Amino acid sequence: MFAFSRVIKLSAMIAAAATVLIGAVTPSSAETCRIRIHIVKAGFIVGIGGGTGALTCNRHRYRLSVGGVGIGSLGVAAADLVGTAANVHRPSDVAGAYGAAGAGATFIAGGQVATLQNQNGVILSLQGAQAGFQVSLGLGGMTLALQ
Repeated sequence: MFAFSRVIKLSAMIAAAATVLIGAVTPSSAETCRIRIHIVKAGFIVGIGGGTGALTCNRHRYRLSVGGVGIGSLGVAAADLVGTAANVHRPSDVAGAYGAAGAGATFIAGGQVATLQNQNGVILSLQGAQAGFQVSLGLGGMTLALQ
Protein backbone atom coordinates (compact mmCIF):
# COMPACT_ATOMS: atom_id res chain seq x y z
CA MET A 1 0.00 0.00 0.00
CA PHE A 2 2.88 2.36 0.82
CA ALA A 3 4.45 1.89 -2.63
CA PHE A 4 1.11 2.54 -4.32
CA SER A 5 0.71 5.91 -2.57
CA ARG A 6 4.27 6.86 -3.63
CA VAL A 7 3.39 6.03 -7.25
CA ILE A 8 0.28 8.23 -7.02
CA LYS A 9 2.29 11.12 -5.53
CA LEU A 10 4.98 10.76 -8.20
CA SER A 11 2.33 10.68 -10.94
CA ALA A 12 0.72 13.84 -9.55
CA MET A 13 4.10 15.62 -9.48
CA ILE A 14 4.84 14.62 -13.08
CA ALA A 15 1.39 15.81 -14.21
CA ALA A 16 1.88 19.15 -12.43
CA ALA A 17 5.34 19.60 -13.97
CA ALA A 18 3.99 18.78 -17.44
CA THR A 19 1.20 21.32 -17.00
CA VAL A 20 3.72 24.03 -16.07
CA LEU A 21 5.97 23.15 -19.02
CA ILE A 22 3.11 23.07 -21.50
CA GLY A 23 1.88 26.44 -20.24
CA ALA A 24 5.39 27.86 -20.54
CA VAL A 25 5.88 26.89 -24.18
CA THR A 26 2.35 27.49 -25.44
CA PRO A 27 2.21 30.97 -26.96
CA SER A 28 -0.53 33.28 -25.79
CA SER A 29 -3.12 34.20 -28.38
CA ALA A 30 -3.22 37.74 -26.98
CA GLU A 31 -1.43 40.46 -28.91
CA THR A 32 -0.58 44.12 -28.62
CA CYS A 33 -2.19 46.38 -31.21
CA ARG A 34 -1.72 50.04 -32.12
CA ILE A 35 -4.44 52.53 -31.29
CA ARG A 36 -5.09 56.15 -32.26
CA ILE A 37 -7.89 58.24 -30.72
CA HIS A 38 -9.14 61.79 -31.31
CA ILE A 39 -11.30 63.11 -28.45
CA VAL A 40 -13.20 66.38 -28.11
CA LYS A 41 -14.67 67.29 -24.74
CA ALA A 42 -16.58 70.31 -23.49
CA GLY A 43 -18.36 71.10 -20.28
CA PHE A 44 -18.97 73.05 -17.15
CA ILE A 45 -19.53 70.83 -14.10
CA VAL A 46 -20.72 67.93 -16.31
CA GLY A 47 -18.55 67.28 -19.36
CA ILE A 48 -19.60 65.47 -22.48
CA GLY A 49 -16.99 64.01 -24.77
CA GLY A 50 -16.70 61.88 -27.81
CA GLY A 51 -14.52 61.14 -30.75
CA THR A 52 -13.19 58.68 -33.25
CA GLY A 53 -10.26 56.38 -33.51
CA ALA A 54 -8.61 53.43 -35.16
CA LEU A 55 -7.25 50.11 -33.94
CA THR A 56 -4.60 48.35 -36.03
CA CYS A 57 -4.02 44.62 -35.38
CA ASN A 58 -2.19 42.29 -37.76
CA ARG A 59 -2.25 44.87 -40.56
CA HIS A 60 -6.06 45.16 -40.28
CA ARG A 61 -7.57 48.52 -39.39
CA TYR A 62 -10.77 48.82 -37.36
CA ARG A 63 -12.66 52.09 -36.91
CA LEU A 64 -13.61 53.08 -33.37
CA SER A 65 -16.10 55.47 -31.84
CA VAL A 66 -15.30 57.07 -28.50
CA GLY A 67 -17.87 58.15 -25.92
CA GLY A 68 -18.01 59.04 -22.28
CA VAL A 69 -19.32 61.48 -19.71
CA GLY A 70 -17.11 63.13 -17.10
CA ILE A 71 -18.04 64.86 -13.88
CA GLY A 72 -16.14 67.93 -12.72
CA SER A 73 -15.19 69.19 -16.18
CA LEU A 74 -14.48 72.80 -17.00
CA GLY A 75 -13.57 74.10 -20.44
CA VAL A 76 -13.12 72.77 -23.93
CA ALA A 77 -10.35 70.46 -25.06
CA ALA A 78 -9.32 68.18 -27.88
CA ALA A 79 -6.72 65.47 -27.63
CA ASP A 80 -4.99 63.27 -30.16
CA LEU A 81 -3.78 60.17 -28.36
CA VAL A 82 -1.69 57.30 -29.69
CA GLY A 83 -0.43 54.17 -28.03
CA THR A 84 -1.01 50.47 -27.61
CA ALA A 85 -3.86 48.14 -26.72
CA ALA A 86 -2.38 45.14 -24.92
CA ASN A 87 -3.96 41.77 -24.14
CA VAL A 88 -6.16 41.75 -27.27
CA HIS A 89 -7.37 38.27 -28.22
CA ARG A 90 -9.75 39.58 -30.91
CA PRO A 91 -10.52 43.16 -32.01
CA SER A 92 -13.93 43.14 -30.28
CA ASP A 93 -12.09 42.87 -26.91
CA VAL A 94 -11.22 46.57 -27.25
CA ALA A 95 -14.88 47.58 -27.04
CA GLY A 96 -16.14 48.51 -23.59
CA ALA A 97 -15.87 50.95 -20.72
CA TYR A 98 -12.41 51.95 -19.54
CA GLY A 99 -11.32 53.01 -16.08
CA ALA A 100 -7.94 54.08 -14.76
CA ALA A 101 -5.41 51.29 -14.38
CA GLY A 102 -2.27 51.80 -12.34
CA ALA A 103 -1.40 55.49 -12.05
CA GLY A 104 -4.32 56.64 -14.19
CA ALA A 105 -4.18 59.80 -16.27
CA THR A 106 -1.85 62.76 -15.76
CA PHE A 107 -1.03 65.97 -17.58
CA ILE A 108 2.60 66.61 -18.46
CA ALA A 109 3.34 69.97 -20.10
CA GLY A 110 0.07 69.98 -22.04
CA GLY A 111 0.33 66.29 -22.82
CA GLN A 112 -1.85 63.43 -21.70
CA VAL A 113 -0.46 60.13 -20.44
CA ALA A 114 -2.94 57.45 -19.43
CA THR A 115 -3.15 53.75 -18.65
CA LEU A 116 -6.71 52.44 -18.82
CA GLN A 117 -8.27 48.97 -18.60
CA ASN A 118 -11.65 47.58 -19.68
CA GLN A 119 -13.75 44.62 -18.51
CA ASN A 120 -12.11 42.34 -21.11
CA GLY A 121 -8.65 42.90 -19.64
CA VAL A 122 -7.46 45.11 -22.52
CA ILE A 123 -4.96 47.69 -21.29
CA LEU A 124 -4.61 50.95 -23.21
CA SER A 125 -1.37 52.89 -22.83
CA LEU A 126 -1.99 56.28 -24.40
CA GLN A 127 -0.04 59.48 -24.79
CA GLY A 128 -0.52 62.61 -26.80
CA ALA A 129 -1.05 66.32 -26.98
CA GLN A 130 -4.03 68.25 -25.70
CA ALA A 131 -5.20 71.52 -27.23
CA GLY A 132 -7.55 73.95 -25.49
CA PHE A 133 -8.37 74.48 -21.85
CA GLN A 134 -9.73 71.61 -19.80
CA VAL A 135 -9.19 71.14 -16.08
CA SER A 136 -9.77 67.40 -16.44
CA LEU A 137 -9.95 65.50 -19.71
CA GLY A 138 -11.40 62.64 -17.65
CA LEU A 139 -10.44 59.56 -19.67
CA GLY A 140 -11.67 57.29 -16.86
CA GLY A 141 -15.15 56.16 -17.87
CA MET A 142 -14.34 56.44 -21.58
CA THR A 143 -16.10 53.89 -23.78
CA LEU A 144 -14.88 52.47 -27.08
CA ALA A 145 -16.98 50.69 -29.69
CA LEU A 146 -16.06 49.10 -33.02
CA GLN A 147 -17.84 50.75 -35.95
